[in-house]
Amino acid sequence: MDPSFRVTALPASRGAAWMGESFKLFKAAPLQWIGLCSGWASITLALMILGFVGGVLFNVLQPLFFASFAIAAYRQSVGESITMGDLFSGFRRRARSLAAVGVVLFAAELLVIFAMFMLGLPVKPEGPGPFTVQEYVEMLQGYEWIIAIGFLLTLVVKGALWFAPPLIAFHGMSVGHAMRWSIYAAVENLGAMITYAATLFALLFVGLIPYGLGLLVAIPMMAISTFVGYREVFESDRGNDRGQTTVKE
Repeated sequence: MDPSFRVTALPASRGAAWMGESFKLFKAAPLQWIGLCSGWASITLALMILGFVGGVLFNVLQPLFFASFAIAAYRQSVGESITMGDLFSGFRRRARSLAAVGVVLFAAELLVIFAMFMLGLPVKPEGPGPFTVQEYVEMLQGYEWIIAIGFLLTLVVKGALWFAPPLIAFHGMSVGHAMRWSIYAAVENLGAMITYAATLFALLFVGLIPYGLGLLVAIPMMAISTFVGYREVFESDRGNDRGQTTVKE
């Protein structure tokens, strides 16, 4: 690893503060962020309709979209305006590397699912013929512990590589280099990452209560936090100069 590149170890409480910083950026340009996240959600839903192929594309493209969110948040933080075109800024910078991170995440999620089946999670109800979602949910009773393990493993994988998209977008790192730095940063800031995840889930849950309208704020805050967390972990040791972050062409 590059000795000139540093990771700041933060107290656990800073994880919750990332959401507060994200809200400040959202509040300064709410319509723009709602527009960006609505576009992302629409593309995501369209991909999911395509079945397995759409599901694969959905997973592979997520790092590109979250790199786009990080770039848009950075531009806003230095006084630039953001537009709908920023939703695809990650596609124009290191797209192959970002997609490779998506492939790694997708492969890891498949391994988690395989592990859940190996632990005994049933694939489908016994007997021939189709089955309903309700029947499958009822069949899962008693296997909640396997679902919980799978959920935690998925969180670990996503958390370990959470910093990889902005590292690739801002520093032009290779996939392996970005993944190593991301894992190192996540381990060094494990408390902050756990606090951030708990705060994010609480925020999303609260956002669902008023007919889901709160998600218009919660989802943009989640998107912006990709940059806020990266900036505090990787840039705060550079004299707090936000201008140190650069977008690699």
